[in-house]
Amino acid sequence: MSLVLLGTGGWGWYLARVAEASLARTDAIPADGNTESDEAAAAGEATNLLLVGNDSRSGISAEQAQQYSTGIDSGINTDTMILMHIPASGAAASFVSFPRDSYVDIPGHGMDKLNSAYAYGYAAAPEGATETAREAAGAQLLIRTISQLSGLQIDHYAEVDLLGFVNLSTIVGGVEVNLCKAVDDSEFSGAVFPAGVQTITGADALKFVRQRHGLPGGDFDRIVRQQVYLSGVIRNILSQNVLLSPSKQRALVDAAASSVVVDQDLDLLSLAAQLQSVSLGAIDFQTIPSVGDGRDDQGRYILELQDEQVLHTWFANLTASTDAEGGEAPAAPAAPATVAPADVPVGVYNGSGTSGLAAKTSAELTAAGFPVTATASAVSQDYTTTEIRYAAGDEALANTLLASVPGAVLSVDDGVESGTVQLVLGSDFNGIGQPVSAPAPAGGVTSTTDERTAADTTCIN
Repeated sequence: MSLVLLGTGGWGWYLARVAEASLARTDAIPADGNTESDEAAAAGEATNLLLVGNDSRSGISAEQAQQYSTGIDSGINTDTMILMHIPASGAAASFVSFPRDSYVDIPGHGMDKLNSAYAYGYAAAPEGATETAREAAGAQLLIRTISQLSGLQIDHYAEVDLLGFVNLSTIVGGVEVNLCKAVDDSEFSGAVFPAGVQTITGADALKFVRQRHGLPGGDFDRIVRQQVYLSGVIRNILSQNVLLSPSKQRALVDAAASSVVVDQDLDLLSLAAQLQSVSLGAIDFQTIPSVGDGRDDQGRYILELQDEQVLHTWFANLTASTDAEGGEAPAAPAAPATVAPADVPVGVYNGSGTSGLAAKTSAELTAAGFPVTATASAVSQDYTTTEIRYAAGDEALANTLLASVPGAVLSVDDGVESGTVQLVLGSDFNGIGQPVSAPAPAGGVTSTTDERTAADTTCIN
């Protein structure tokens, strides 16, 4: 991001040539499993760039590990994943963060946390593969996973490890942040900061973006910190302090060349041309929408996301909005297919723990024109999320019921008879025609998709 914003004018051209000659590259873009679900969007000239923070401690000495509070356990999980969408005009940009614990389908490996996709690809590389080939295999599987999840084609890839982040943040200079309250996370990230506006850089910057312990939103607050820090970097790069200082520009390019790994085809000059007219208010940051906390079969904490079809629609709307702000004429996303309520047989199962709710809901469905085929208690009474379960191919039936239960989670289930749907009532259910309640915080973690812009300097946790 820092490099491409510098690529204007003759000096910028020279710096970009220097970067092109020295940047580390990897074969990150897969040949298959990376496609756009919206053909109209695929035909445009917008760019999707995946920014990845690798949790590797490779290259960090014992002294640096103590200084940066990183520990010495290396690992290769990708705990920071941000998808950057840039319209063809470059007059706007959207950054979408993916929580590391998002429970997703990793192609060829089943359901697991998103931050393990890179590690799966790395480990599955052919026997005898070089380290470079293993890293490329990890990046490719991560891209396939996020493309499948978002419905977007990932065009480019950029990765930085912990040591690289420290080097880059030092060169960029101090980034101004604003904390609502003082924090002391000496035991884990090493983050110790007072309340209020302050400038951070280097090792402190790494501690700032890594803290999640002691924050009310846990990993979600860490994501906000990453977004806020990136906003500050963008503000610095767009300021005269950097743009008018050849020495700072050259130092930044040199640091990036030694700290960042990019895909084989990323053209910094082309990307710079797209971004040359960007303004802070037109750069927004969001987090992929989720439905609540859960546990997997191993008892580990996971973050449950919206149904894939819902996510595809969310990303289509997001990119269309960004492209419109950038001066393009977005194609309106197609409305989900539906049928008449009379053609949607519904079985109602009460898992909310509220006695009599299934019977009440059945009466409301009947009044709304839905034929009710069953009314019973669910296997468990601990459902916190209302679900609409349906057989593959019955999306139109499920969408019809979803219109009467906004916010319910769509779920393909092989156990549901074709031509019917099941409505499993959770504690968030408020009645037919009413949206379900927002998920309640659990364990101090709150999912948020609140939008910020790069111009926003309000305080954060």
